[in-house]
Amino acid sequence: MEVYSTKTNSPSSVLELKGIRKSFNVGEANETEILHGIDLTLMEGEFCAVVGPSGSGKSTLLNTVGLLDRPSSGSMKICGEETSLLSDQGLTHLRGHKIGFVFQYHYLLSAFSAIENVMMPMFGDAGFVNTAMHDRAAFLLDSVGLTPWLDVPATHLSGGQQQRVAVARALAMQPALILADEPTGNLDTKSADSVFELLQSVCKEHGTTVLFVTHNPLLSALCEKTIEVVDGQIR
Repeated sequence: MEVYSTKTNSPSSVLELKGIRKSFNVGEANETEILHGIDLTLMEGEFCAVVGPSGSGKSTLLNTVGLLDRPSSGSMKICGEETSLLSDQGLTHLRGHKIGFVFQYHYLLSAFSAIENVMMPMFGDAGFVNTAMHDRAAFLLDSVGLTPWLDVPATHLSGGQQQRVAVARALAMQPALILADEPTGNLDTKSADSVFELLQSVCKEHGTTVLFVTHNPLLSALCEKTIEVVDGQIR
């Protein structure tokens, strides 16, 4: 049984943004447009860094791509599906099955073990736990080098190990796209390099597209594509 693969014979578009704008406080005196017509296409298996100064719109862009916020206008397709046509329930389903998230802080559930944390997305989707979910979670933790720590509580893991669990959890639903928001920002250099290399291997070996927000120029230089967001626009 295949437990992890999103790779196909020929690359296809995973993310397409055309003229994406995002405003807050719409219709009010303090209405503010943060994103000003973003165009971006990412293909299957691309590893793209997003860089830019604080307040440039990087987080707003990531939240919009992650379907946490709806764009004010423009077209956004994820795996060929136009998101503006989806209901809130449809967006939740698309987000849960096609997008994985890795944040600066790992957001693991401290009362649960490493393997239980990785199983959470599968449990949340199905509403029950079975052997296949346990086997998949064990496989993913093995792939990030954490087999000896499967049953260790999250609070007993190092920062680097916790972030590796977070990466494994992001892969639980076999997403086509991983959004990584400063995932190495809280780590020491060795752990940061390890997590970055892990995301790179996921991208190369399994065809998963990665959108990686970072302030680290050394890491962004290692990405095959880099976009700079300045004042809500891609430079």
